[in-house]
Amino acid sequence: MYMYSHESAEQKEFLRKLRAKKRIIAALRVLLLVFIIASWEAVTRLNWLDPFIFSSPSRIVKTFIRLYNEGTLFSHVFTTLWETVVGFLLGTVLGIVIAIVLWLSETCSRVLEPYLVVLNALPKIALGPVFIVWMGAGPVAIITVAVTVSLIVTVLEVYTGFLETDSEKIRLVQSFGANRKQILTKVVLPSSFPVMMNALKVNVGMSWVGVIVGEFLVSRAGLGYLIVYGGQVFQLDLVMTSVLILSVLAALMYFGVQLLGKWISAKY
Repeated sequence: MYMYSHESAEQKEFLRKLRAKKRIIAALRVLLLVFIIASWEAVTRLNWLDPFIFSSPSRIVKTFIRLYNEGTLFSHVFTTLWETVVGFLLGTVLGIVIAIVLWLSETCSRVLEPYLVVLNALPKIALGPVFIVWMGAGPVAIITVAVTVSLIVTVLEVYTGFLETDSEKIRLVQSFGANRKQILTKVVLPSSFPVMMNALKVNVGMSWVGVIVGEFLVSRAGLGYLIVYGGQVFQLDLVMTSVLILSVLAALMYFGVQLLGKWISAKY
């Protein structure tokens, strides 16, 4: 009985130290961000860096407020956000579906494998002007660029995860008479869940890259458009404001995917 209490006390002490360490790490992250912002503001106010070229936190805040007062901020943010979400979902779902088809059909995987390798090596951004000519200067072309950037990576990553499933587990369910589809649903997909979640996390960044590049090429609205416009008229405050908004949105989307993965893991 005494040993049980002693072990319980040690466990509580370990958990207390773990929580304290997490709080320290969170505080250090906040302090680092504050230090970077304060240093950036200081060096521009002291003219060690030209605020016209490098902007500054105070100028970015003023630009943010100006965009809000003009009523254009949320329209640009919403335009980029919905294009990214649609491209992210399409790229992820299509990538997983294609990977499943490749796993189910060995012939199909052998036929398509060299094409997937070539497409993966191809700079997908170079196809942006082609999509614009084919589909017109609009959201469809931008979303297509985003899907193209993330699709092949998803297929290859998820399919590789399928192939790395424990062969002993597959033999075990085969011994009970499971067919290929049952092996997929009962063994391969559950075992590959971490791989698929990792593919989702990668696709967050890939989708943002694809959408912003598409907006660079053709858009008349969105954060990519603001970045291009700001660079053309030398409004670097507008460029930096758009970049910071992009960073916040991308981080929120990444953490959202992370929370989704934890929720699914806890539920199933």
